[in-house]
Amino acid sequence: MRVHFIAIGGAAMHNLAIALHKKGFEVTGSDDVVFEPSASRLAKHGILPAGNGWFPEKISTNLDAIILGMHARIDNPELLKAQELGIKVYSYPEYVYEQSKDKLRVVIGGSHGKTTITSMILHALQQAGKDFDYLVGAQLAGFDTMVKLTAEAPIMVIEGDEYLASPIDRRPKFHLYKANIGVISGIAWDHINVFPTFKNYTDQFKIFIETIQPGGTLIYSQTDAVLEEVVAEDSSAVKKQPYTLPAYKINNGVTTVLHNGEQYPLEVFGDHNLLNIEAAKLVCQGLGISNEDFYKHITTFKGAARRLELVGKSDTATVFKDFAHSPSKLAATMQAVKAQFPDRKLIACIELHTFSSLNKDFLEQYAHTMDKADEAIVFIDKKTFEQKKMEAYPAEVVKEAFAKNDLTFFDDPNALLAQLQSLKLANANLLMMSSGNFGGIDLVELKNKIL
Repeated sequence: MRVHFIAIGGAAMHNLAIALHKKGFEVTGSDDVVFEPSASRLAKHGILPAGNGWFPEKISTNLDAIILGMHARIDNPELLKAQELGIKVYSYPEYVYEQSKDKLRVVIGGSHGKTTITSMILHALQQAGKDFDYLVGAQLAGFDTMVKLTAEAPIMVIEGDEYLASPIDRRPKFHLYKANIGVISGIAWDHINVFPTFKNYTDQFKIFIETIQPGGTLIYSQTDAVLEEVVAEDSSAVKKQPYTLPAYKINNGVTTVLHNGEQYPLEVFGDHNLLNIEAAKLVCQGLGISNEDFYKHITTFKGAARRLELVGKSDTATVFKDFAHSPSKLAATMQAVKAQFPDRKLIACIELHTFSSLNKDFLEQYAHTMDKADEAIVFIDKKTFEQKKMEAYPAEVVKEAFAKNDLTFFDDPNALLAQLQSLKLANANLLMMSSGNFGGIDLVELKNKIL
């Protein structure tokens, strides 16, 4: 098979390209720029484009398929040439389905927890010695790539993002995988540039349930009121399995799951992670792993990258970084740290970085999400407003939206860094949350100075 990638440098795209190359496909690709680590990883497998740019001459009827990345524009010259020649153009989720349609497909959807639940399932399957393919949204310890596709594996585990499939396919990615086992972790409005109303957003999850194949299973969180309502309204002929928190205890900063008289100490913590574990357990149950074996395997799960990741700690303080950026993720992450260390002061810093989080009309969704913080800091790099061509707003707007008057606001990374370096971390935790990089602040260097 000869496959060409338009916008090969994307996180999912370059991983899929490597996976198909390993499968024996002839893979080519183009991009206007390929950043690290994509460039080195593509080069290692001999499929890094020779130069940046778009080259219509690469497109010929010798190709079996074109895979189009979200980063490409609808007037991309290679795309136009492919359409002119009548070559089949796939989005990457469409092509992942094509490569896995004869497998049992597990698709994990939801506004939060997708990567972690997927990672937990992969960890348990690996520990159990199962053969499986996968697509996950983060680089995981113990896994070479974010995508694996083989001819032999009977199972495909897919992190199902609700964002759009490609510039010419405006369907959410998770609609295209046609799950046999579907998971929804929760629903909290996101991607408002694509789904401008909450109803429009929740409708995507209703459609996802309808895409689950006949005889399939929906696993969903019973703790989410919006999701409960969506499931109650659904009339699809699928088995519905709710989950909630397991029995557990917290002792000396360690969370332990209690099951059938046995204790399973975890390396992760927080109600959101306990719920993620229960979702993963039900999936693994459906894949032939007993609950006892699953809990045994999950005790060695260290967490997904950038999800409550430990930056450093002392006897009386810890610094965490987390990918949290949406209101629901922010609240869940702060609740987790406060519950795990109830006697420590919590200093929490959130960088608003995404289009949704910066949108002035969406900002009120953050009301009271930082109430658990003893010291709350919100950072928006003023350059981000400029890059996204959005109008900046003052600290007062942020404080009103978060409904927290003692909140501190920064729009200059140097001023934020000075504030963080002045912290006295004794009997206190610092939680740094962002899908960006805090204007280039080195968190390891910061940790070395304040711990």
